[in-house]
Amino acid sequence: MIFRHVVKNPTCEWDDIPSLPSAAYSVLRSKFRPLTSIVDSVIDSSDGVTTKLLIKLQNGAFVEAVVMRYDSRLGRYDGKTRPGGPRSTLCISSQVGCKMGCKFCATGSMGFKSNLSCGEIVEQLVHASRLSDIRNIVFMGMGEPLNNYTMLVEAVRVMLAPPFQISPKKMTVSTVGIIHAINKLHKDLPGLNLAVSLHAPVQEIRCQIMPAARAFPLEKLMASLQAYQKESQQKILIEYIMLNGVNDEEQHAHELAKLLETFEVVINLIPFNPIGSSSQFKTSSVENVLKFQKILRGVHGIRTTVRKEMGQDISGACGQLVVNLPDKSKGAAKLTDIEDLRF
Repeated sequence: MIFRHVVKNPTCEWDDIPSLPSAAYSVLRSKFRPLTSIVDSVIDSSDGVTTKLLIKLQNGAFVEAVVMRYDSRLGRYDGKTRPGGPRSTLCISSQVGCKMGCKFCATGSMGFKSNLSCGEIVEQLVHASRLSDIRNIVFMGMGEPLNNYTMLVEAVRVMLAPPFQISPKKMTVSTVGIIHAINKLHKDLPGLNLAVSLHAPVQEIRCQIMPAARAFPLEKLMASLQAYQKESQQKILIEYIMLNGVNDEEQHAHELAKLLETFEVVINLIPFNPIGSSSQFKTSSVENVLKFQKILRGVHGIRTTVRKEMGQDISGACGQLVVNLPDKSKGAAKLTDIEDLRF
C-alpha cells in the first residue's frame, strides 16, 4: 500500500498515506524517504514530442532519461496504416557514465562512474510517469545495462508487477554484447526484447569503433545470440550506426547480411549524431543510408528500418547522452539520445 501510494504521489509526505498503524509513521519518517532522486530539470525538444529529464541521485550524481511520444497511426507497415494510437516510450539509464568507451557515443566520454541501484532505475519511470503515460521501456540510456545485471533484473521485475504492470514485450534491453549476461538473460527475464549494438559486420571494424568488442569476439557473440534466439524464439533487434566511410559501404551491407543470414532479426540503421565539433566521425549521407537499407531489404530480404531521430536539439538523440548541467540562469542548455526503438 505504501509503495503504490508513493508511485502515484512521488512528492507525498508520509503523513499523507492513510490507514497505516501509528507506529509506522514514525518509522517511515526516521528511516525512509519516498524517493531517493529528484528531477533537476525538464527540457522539451522543439519537435514537440521529446522530453529529457535530468535526474539528481542521492549521491549527487546525475543521469538522464528521455520520454518519446508517438502516434502509431502516423506510420505505415507493409503499405498499410499501422494499428494503435498515441503511446510514450521511456529511455532509461542503468549507470552513471559507461566503461564501454564506444568512440561514437557521448556517454562513453564520461568514463564509468557508478552503477544505479534498482530503486534509482525504477524512479526514472516514476518521474517520467508524471509527464506521460509510459507504455514502452527501452534500456538504451546512459551505461551498459548488462554490466549492471543484478540491478537491471530487479528493476525489470518491479516494472512487470503492480502498479506498473508493463508487459515484457514492451521492454527492450540494449547491449554491446556482454556474452555471459546474454547467456542467462532469457532465463531470468523471459519475454523481454533484446537489442544488440552491433555497428559493424566484422571484428576489425568493430574493435576500431567499440574498444570493448575486443573482450567479446564477434564469432563468440554470434554463437551466444544463436543460443539465445533458439531458447527465446524471439526476433533480435540489431542496431547499426551509420558512420561515413567507416561501416556504410555496399560491401558492409552484404557482409552484415551474411553474418545474420541464420537469424530472425530486425536491423535498425541509426544516422550518426555528431558529438560536438571534435567528433572524429561524420554522418553517412541520406543516399548511403537508403542504399544500405535497399541492399539489406531488397537483395537479402532482411527487415530493415531507419531510426527516426528525436530530440537532437536537446541532445536527446542516440549516442548524445552525456551529463552537462544546465545553467539555469541562462535557460536550458543543450544536454547531450537515448535510443529510439522503432520496429
